[in-house]
Amino acid sequence: MIGASIGAALVPDGAADIDSLLKCADLALYRAKQSDKGTFRWFEAGMDMRQRERRALEIELRGAEIEREFELHCQPIIRTQTGKLRGFEALLRWQNPRRGMVSPADFIPIAEETGKLDELGRWVFAMACREAATWPRDLVLSVNVSPVQFRKGNLVGGGLALAGSGLEAHQLEIEITESVLLAESSTNLAILKQLRSLGVRIALDDFGTGYSSLSYLRQVPFNRLKIDRSFVCEIGRCPESLAIVRAVIGLGTNLGIDTTAEGAETVVQLEALRAEKCGELQGFLFSPPVARKSVASIIGAYFEETSRLA
Repeated sequence: MIGASIGAALVPDGAADIDSLLKCADLALYRAKQSDKGTFRWFEAGMDMRQRERRALEIELRGAEIEREFELHCQPIIRTQTGKLRGFEALLRWQNPRRGMVSPADFIPIAEETGKLDELGRWVFAMACREAATWPRDLVLSVNVSPVQFRKGNLVGGGLALAGSGLEAHQLEIEITESVLLAESSTNLAILKQLRSLGVRIALDDFGTGYSSLSYLRQVPFNRLKIDRSFVCEIGRCPESLAIVRAVIGLGTNLGIDTTAEGAETVVQLEALRAEKCGELQGFLFSPPVARKSVASIIGAYFEETSRLA
């Protein structure tokens, strides 16, 4: 299959000379490739400024000191029916010395393109596994893994950073998106099966927003489907979103796969997800992502409440 992405610029709107015109068309092409495959983009005046800003951020990211600038944050995962703590999702945050806290939406795509994400991913794995090893044994640690990390081939064995951390394999859950399965699917499928044979849990993130091929659920031994926040946030306003959430939960139930709803922010959403028997929740209704040093207090609060109720 051969595809194409196209960027175009016009005289005199884009530029007045050939060299500048080609540069403008190239910027439009870059934006087309960023957007999606097989798309077309005209040059816009703001593209040059955005590209310069992106290039500056890329340079800073390449030179960033991981131990000094990056932080591990964790967001609680809550059981929907009981309100008990299920575990935490590990999230990466960048505290840039000049810019302050940089949004993951801004730096993660750049890190993925430049190859920096493999180094960052290994650091997150090691740091998160050491942290989770101090938690009660029934709590799960969930870590996002990108296609870049699959291509590097360091996910199985020592790459998981389980050895020496004290974390049990069944406590670790890796989250992937469908892009992992679309690229080199046979190789990545084999890696996923190896991970499952070690006892590691596998979650499919952002389910329902991509191709969402149901054949993945037959081929890959998933433990959990994560319902994207774009559906959850519309519960109470959009009947179609609730219908999709209900369908995903029903699909998971029939396949024996847990479901987690991301982005729960209101009591209305909570009550609807309880009524639909969604397994777990994440969202600001319970807690935003917190710095690693605050995790112990959250665990203490939940277990203290559980003991009081018992």
